[in-house]
Amino acid sequence: MAAVRTAVDSDVPRCAELLGILFSQEHEFTPDAELQSRGVSMIIHNPEVGQIFVAEVNGVIQGMVTLLFTVSTFLGQKVALLEDMVVAPAWQGKGLGSRLIDHAVDFAFREGLGRITLLTDQDNGIAQHFYSSKGFSESEMVVFRKLLD
Repeated sequence: MAAVRTAVDSDVPRCAELLGILFSQEHEFTPDAELQSRGVSMIIHNPEVGQIFVAEVNGVIQGMVTLLFTVSTFLGQKVALLEDMVVAPAWQGKGLGSRLIDHAVDFAFREGLGRITLLTDQDNGIAQHFYSSKGFSESEMVVFRKLLD
């Protein structure tokens, strides 16, 4: 079926396209292909910052997920933020998202990370159910953010 692998430079346009799909569905974001391409490139060129994994079907990337790295002072170890989980609409519900999440979790475990944290929209019950089925649990924490212009 699908091969899951680490993203490379030539994947940037397709990843930006998938991010456009994701960001058009999220309440707080508006897609911008140039910005998304820049962000994907930054991660690909700086593996100490994170990893992008893509799911390829018949030579076409149909899904992606990003792990961004930070340090938890509570755990005293490296942890990850799971970002940008998206599967092309035609491939949703066919196990591609599970393959991506499983790959990302396996990678994090092999690398000795202590935790993976993710955010999803409050009204996205489908995503919440999916993440719960993959062993993620809801946190009592509330997200705050400040944009710096």
